[in-house]
Amino acid sequence: MAFGGGAKRSLGSLLSIRMLNGSSTTASAANGGCFSSCVSNTRVTETQIRLGLANTQCGSAVFLRRFSVEASDHMSLIKQLRQRTSAPIKDVKAALVDCNWEIEDALKELRRRGKVLATKKSSRMASEGLLALAHSDSKAALIELNCETDFVARNEIFQFLALALAKQALLLEGSSQQVSGVFPIASEHLQDLKLNLEHPKISGETTVQNAITEVAAVMGENIKLRRGFVMSTASHGVVSTYLHSSPQPGLGRIAGILSLEVEDKNAELDAIQRIGSELAMHVVAAKPLFLTKELVSTDALESEREILKSQAESTGKSQMAIDKIVEGRLRKYYEEVVLMEQKFIVDDSVNVKTLLDKLSKEVGSPVKIKSFFRMEVGEGIQRLEESSTSENLAEAV
Repeated sequence: MAFGGGAKRSLGSLLSIRMLNGSSTTASAANGGCFSSCVSNTRVTETQIRLGLANTQCGSAVFLRRFSVEASDHMSLIKQLRQRTSAPIKDVKAALVDCNWEIEDALKELRRRGKVLATKKSSRMASEGLLALAHSDSKAALIELNCETDFVARNEIFQFLALALAKQALLLEGSSQQVSGVFPIASEHLQDLKLNLEHPKISGETTVQNAITEVAAVMGENIKLRRGFVMSTASHGVVSTYLHSSPQPGLGRIAGILSLEVEDKNAELDAIQRIGSELAMHVVAAKPLFLTKELVSTDALESEREILKSQAESTGKSQMAIDKIVEGRLRKYYEEVVLMEQKFIVDDSVNVKTLLDKLSKEVGSPVKIKSFFRMEVGEGIQRLEESSTSENLAEAV
């Protein structure tokens, strides 16, 4: 058993030699040849056999070397195309194989296939993504770009596109430049805008919609520009912003924006900008729904009043006591949902209204919050999806 491999190889050689020996010996005997000539013939035949094996091994080595070089070249092409497109490796390889390993043809084919894939995926829910913000001292633009997974939201191509869209939204001409407040940007208006992208993987002049489609093709997910808003201030003041969970400047998952205005046109804005940044962070953390008590909607107030009244009545107290309990809890409700009544998150010894009074004294002129806005990635999408699913089930029944 210890010499099995060698025995098999020797046995084959010996059988060949023996057969040759037999024929050679017979021929020699017939011709009167000697034994030495038989030995000489045997040695030549064995050498020939060994040379044949050597040639076979040499041919195999050449073949393997060629195969190894081709495999290395193919892996290099796969790596290059994947770096240029960020497409899944199996799709990259399939495109290269179908295009006979021509990388430019494979790139076109991959984009063609990807765009078809992006169209097919456009109905899938995209609740992840990022908010992108672009702003100046008196104006800010905020857009929400959605995708299906947080993995894609972390991709630098996706982030590059989101920032490009926000910068383009900031350049929009409109009434927001003459009037203070928050104004939505129609999605169809944004989709038709022209972009001039400068990125190694998506570059050139194109429309917003085409850029989104191309990135969706590269990422292999449904990508949507969900909404956009612009806030500006017409008077002397600032627009302050804050982004939470920010992977890089201008991007985040939650945004707070507010505009602060001062009556005196000559007032310095440094202190206002400082407090404005803190108030924008406060908006993200405290989640106010209304600016002042007077702006609380009647429906919201009545709904809360009914809830508080029902809770108070369960105590069994008199009607006068119940009314006092309801009014006391309404004040607490105002402190929770009204920005001016909320405790300031940086210093909870004062509320926002008191903070603005102090700021007004510091700059020597009344300062007020004109408007504020809070936005979070994916808010409301799940509810809309469930509502749509319920309607479809109802129709099926």
